[in-house]
Amino acid sequence: MNSGHRKPSNDELVALMNAHNVNPRMKANIIRCIEFHTSPAPGVLIGAFMVDMAMGELNVTPDMKLFGVCETPKCLPDALQIIAGCTTGNNRLRVIPIGKFAITLNSATENNFADAIRVFINFKKMEKFPVINAWYKNTPDFNKGAMKNALFDEIFKAGCTILSSERVRIPITEKKRFWKSVTCPCCGDTIPDYLFGTDKCGGCGSLKYYEKVPEK
Repeated sequence: MNSGHRKPSNDELVALMNAHNVNPRMKANIIRCIEFHTSPAPGVLIGAFMVDMAMGELNVTPDMKLFGVCETPKCLPDALQIIAGCTTGNNRLRVIPIGKFAITLNSATENNFADAIRVFINFKKMEKFPVINAWYKNTPDFNKGAMKNALFDEIFKAGCTILSSERVRIPITEKKRFWKSVTCPCCGDTIPDYLFGTDKCGGCGSLKYYEKVPEK
């Protein structure tokens, strides 16, 4: 592979994976994640190993109804979406932006709680891989241009060995089955009542993210 900022091709990445005996299932999942993410971001590569580890420990398959929680919005949610089928659209992916590179996965349940597997970066284990360690901690030791290829190599070499898991229990919030429409007095839009604030909708209040441009 050539150095620099050029994105490695899928063939180059597959060659690296072959050099470290990454199994065929993982190779296929990693390529799918890269194509969905639109780039071979290190976070999505590690994320693929994390999701695979969680599914293995839960003893589940992608065709099952799975629910995921991601503790960062960066890269990692895409691995859950592609490999485990947990998406924001099907309401089976929750992203909690607390800055931890970790996921939690559970299968469907009728209980008011779910037994789940949480997979996370183990900092002690990561110290054995200095390039990953420097990248993850965003230290001056990591030179993106000069060390990107070495980072890919270490990620495929490390696989799941930089990860740890724990069994956790997640409370299940009952899905809102009965609701009514409420019209916001500010914008005139109609939304479900459980998303309405005290006196206005979120789009007119704390969740407002745009200003209208006056028509010419």
